[in-house]
Order: sequence, then C-alpha cells, then structure tokens
Amino acid sequence: MTVLLDPPLWPQHGRLWSHLVSDVSLDELHAFAERAGIPRRAFDRDHYDVPDERHDELVRLGAEPVDARDLVRRLRASGLRVTARERRA
Repeated sequence: MTVLLDPPLWPQHGRLWSHLVSDVSLDELHAFAERAGIPRRAFDRDHYDVPDERHDELVRLGAEPVDARDLVRRLRASGLRVTARERRA
C-alpha cells in the first residue's frame, strides 16, 4: 500500500490543507480514507483534501509523508493524475 500525503501548504477556508493520494489505485485511496474516517465529500477526482490538524494522525495510520513535488510526480507516474484540462471538461 502506498498512500502519500503532502505537507499542509494549501490555503482554503481559513486553514491549510494537505492532499492524500495513492500511487497504486483509487480503490486503495478510498479504502485508506474510509479507515481514517475521511468523508467521501473530501475526494476531488484524484485526491482527498485533508485539513492540517489531521496530517500527523494520517502519517501514524500509514500515509507516507512526501513533499508536494514528489506527490505530484508519483501521482502522474501512476497514471491516476487528473489534469487541469480534464477538470475543466
């Protein structure tokens, strides 16, 4: 299982957010999120948005902390990345 988590760097709604992704499959990602109690509404096509206060907990549950560039690189390499063009479509 390889679920990746970047640092909480992304501001939105008055807080910072991390991205939780899998570089293996969306099924793996959804299963991890369900075990961690992350609501499905936090899923955005190829990742879950998670608030900064959950970061350490998700690492303890098995998410691999990576920097944002590595997360995107590995997500692209997996073929699971949804591009900006695909998001607009």
